[in-house]
Amino acid sequence: MKKKGMQAVDDAIKKGIDLDGTPIPSKMLELYSRIMNAENQRERSGVKKSMRNRCVKTGSKHFDKETLNQLLIDSGWEGLKEKEILFFYN
Repeated sequence: MKKKGMQAVDDAIKKGIDLDGTPIPSKMLELYSRIMNAENQRERSGVKKSMRNRCVKTGSKHFDKETLNQLLIDSGWEGLKEKEILFFYN
């Protein structure tokens, strides 16, 4: 099974099988589906805020805080907020 990228995770969830080949417990799949269905029903006000949130959440796994902060600013978004730094970098 392909193990890179979010599409690999989405495919594994759809199959109910983790990337290592083990079954994902049905209660976990049910809760995940319930939460994702609720999220899909939530009204959206814009895409740029969601894009920034994703950049912060995922970017914090790949970049140190100074680099990510500068990348956000260079791209036209506001830099990291104090609460984001505390959450993702501590």
